Amino acid sequence: MTEEDIVEFVTSLPGVDLLTASAANGAPEMAWGDHFFYYDPDRDLPADRRMPFATIVGRNYPGFDTASDLDRDGVFRVNVAVGRQVFEELFGHAPAAHGAHHDEYDHAALDRFVPHPLYATQGWASVLNPGEATAERTRALLAGAHARAVARHRPKT
Repeated sequence: MTEEDIVEFVTSLPGVDLLTASAANGAPEMAWGDHFFYYDPDRDLPADRRMPFATIVGRNYPGFDTASDLDRDGVFRVNVAVGRQVFEELFGHAPAAHGAHHDEYDHAALDRFVPHPLYATQGWASVLNPGEATAERTRALLAGAHARAVARHRPKT
């Protein structure tokens, strides 16, 4: 799967709003080109209520997020808010217990699911360059994260 394949798949889900970080939308330069997927069917959620259910990141954030070695040519990471139950199914431990397991994972491995290097305790999983081994499950996890975001969505009152 390419980044474009993933963007096309996720934005085909109902109510998805895509933000691609850029200078025009005030994003920090290090994030330019990264994609953030929100469930916001009316495109009217205030910034303090917007929480992505998935992201695509294409470079290291020096001093913050370097474990995936994203500065390699052509490498990108898909991050998905899978929730506690799916996280435990994927990795065999709860998100809250991830600190004791962090070093068991190679966060720079391609086409393999790993807990997100920074947000595992919040139920996020990642995959670098989803391919033959993970493409189908990546789509399923993205669809599941979308469904969870839909269920959490609160219309304005």
